[in-house]
Amino acid sequence: MKEVILIKNGEISLKGLNRSIFEDKMISIIKRRLKKYGKFTVSKSQSAVYIEPEDDNFDISEAVSAVGRVFGIAAYSRAGFCEKDMDVILKEAPDYLESVLCDVKTFKIEAKRADKKFPLTSPEIASELGGAVLKRFPHLKVDVHSPDIIITVEIREKGAYIRGAQYKGAGGLPTGTSGKAAVLISGGIDSPVAAYLMAKRGLSLFAIHFASPPYTSVRAEEKVKTLLSKVARYSGTIKLAIVPFTEIQEEIGKHCPEDYFTLIMRRMMMRISARVAAENGCLALITGESLGQVASQTLPALAVTDEVSELTVLRPLIGMDKEEIILISRKIDAFETSILPYEDCCTVFTPRHPHTKPKKGQCEAAEKYLDAEPLIERAIAGIEYSFIE
Repeated sequence: MKEVILIKNGEISLKGLNRSIFEDKMISIIKRRLKKYGKFTVSKSQSAVYIEPEDDNFDISEAVSAVGRVFGIAAYSRAGFCEKDMDVILKEAPDYLESVLCDVKTFKIEAKRADKKFPLTSPEIASELGGAVLKRFPHLKVDVHSPDIIITVEIREKGAYIRGAQYKGAGGLPTGTSGKAAVLISGGIDSPVAAYLMAKRGLSLFAIHFASPPYTSVRAEEKVKTLLSKVARYSGTIKLAIVPFTEIQEEIGKHCPEDYFTLIMRRMMMRISARVAAENGCLALITGESLGQVASQTLPALAVTDEVSELTVLRPLIGMDKEEIILISRKIDAFETSILPYEDCCTVFTPRHPHTKPKKGQCEAAEKYLDAEPLIERAIAGIEYSFIE
């Protein structure tokens, strides 16, 4: 029996007249992700997407894993495909299902007849296939309430699809359907999670990292690249801009009040990020801030950093606690990298008593001896770009 991958749309199915735009984008992403695992035909029909290998040179396990990381997919499964003929189904389905039925004790058959011209009703299909499965696997019992496994047979336009377990997809919207935004990426736990969550909402990602050698090391930059590669498994390729920030931090340390160091540093980051992001086609900035998590993430502090940005600032973690953030970090396999002890520039020149309730005029006064514009221009001129896959 030929094996295929079946995909069920999620939120895309609610898009009305724009639905085909989202479906076509998702299919384009699927095709690109699967290239390294073989040649596949990807098509859509009857609210589902079908992935069929074109020859025998393919890695179905890796292909299924890659599909599980494509945003826009609600559920996916491996399925056997055969002719829409009940005799063929009864002959081939038990063979295909052997690997999943040997280790369970109870099962249930569900039939879905999308092709209403098929001569048997859904209950009749389920009954006949259930009988064939019991004959082939006498150790099994039918349990319609809480079976160990549910076997689904779908009669569709092209043929019959038989599948066992269905897996939850990445959900969300296909990457790129909501535009493009820049994520301020550090080496911590929060910003990679923020990047992942906004990519899940359909944003293409551009990343900005601030480096302060010799206070930060090459290993800190490599850590950031590794974290972005974890996100890129879901979002696709990410362009990374590494901004030299040493001079700016040293000038802040020389000329600004200590309790304002972090706030002024973040305001400078916002100014630079907004310019660089706009030059790279971004419509918003993304940060990993969570309300009240640290001194620079109080409402007054967020307000004074936002006021210098020319772009909208998105904060997907703003209402999450650390445990919720860590849970997602582990899900995307970023946590163990995030906790490696390579410091980023946010830990440089940390004030002993940071200001938590700043006002606009106070920050501007604290910055008055800082020659900001030339510093910003030199930092932007020194940016190094790379692509993370």
